[in-house]
Amino acid sequence: MSPARVKVDVGGRTLSLSNLDKVLYPAADFTKGEVIDYYVRAAPALLAHVEHRAATRTRWPDGVEAGSFFEKNAPSHTPGWVRTVTLPSPGSTRNREEITYVVVDDLPTLVWCANLAVLELHVPQWTVGPRGAVRPPDLLVLDLDPGEGTDIVQCCEVALELRDELAADGLTAVPKTSGSKGMQLYAPVATGSKHASGHTRSGDAATSAYARLLAERLERRHPDRIVSRMTKQLRTGKVLIDWSQNNPAKTTVAAYSLRARPDPTVSTPVSWDEVEACRTATDLTFRAGDVLDRLDSLGDLFAGTRADDAPALPTLT
Repeated sequence: MSPARVKVDVGGRTLSLSNLDKVLYPAADFTKGEVIDYYVRAAPALLAHVEHRAATRTRWPDGVEAGSFFEKNAPSHTPGWVRTVTLPSPGSTRNREEITYVVVDDLPTLVWCANLAVLELHVPQWTVGPRGAVRPPDLLVLDLDPGEGTDIVQCCEVALELRDELAADGLTAVPKTSGSKGMQLYAPVATGSKHASGHTRSGDAATSAYARLLAERLERRHPDRIVSRMTKQLRTGKVLIDWSQNNPAKTTVAAYSLRARPDPTVSTPVSWDEVEACRTATDLTFRAGDVLDRLDSLGDLFAGTRADDAPALPTLT
């Protein structure tokens, strides 16, 4: 058994790691040490997709079969070297006027999070600048959520249609699994100039409006298998295209983040060939070890979301 605490050097920072033998995924006998090891090895790809983004962390201190909690505010014991950014929080359920977020910009911060049993990292579609100014969204996201009686196979069918619709509008979609039941499509976009006013930016309204129009268009075309409205009774046997994830107050699970499922599954970028070939849910189910092997053999399939010359959103029609 390893000692209760181990001091390690991570990127020039000294971290005290605790309870590395603690099992966080009992069904898979997957320990906290293995969680940290996964994040260290996945970091070269993962960090590229969470850096400069205000992170919401989901912590499971006693493992996935016990309780969890979302953490937006940086805890009081956050080291001084961890980058944080304080932003307005309109509509906060806790009546906070501001939230001080952790920004996972480097490996030491990622390992610090993992040591706190942060299994999941969720990030918005916008970034923050060096001085904390909120930039307009640089990503459009469409979250495909399978209703009762459907699974990721049906999500893949809808994803292919969305890919073609986006391509017709000059946007390039990049798919990933949610690591749970569904999947998401992301498209890099340019939405205008930087604003310092936080969550009232015109870019957010534009991406949300465009995503909604697209979802409603496909619902009208395929009302028997696609829905754009959140009402649960409407979703049986259909795939929800959740366009609302473009709201600036919302986040989606980060690429390469673990998920708090019985097995240590991962939100995994996939190729369009894999989406087209999907016939069962297991075809697109990937665990931590699978993802590390994929990174070694395939590289970062999500790299296409980091476009320096992203196209502008099309005119709404």
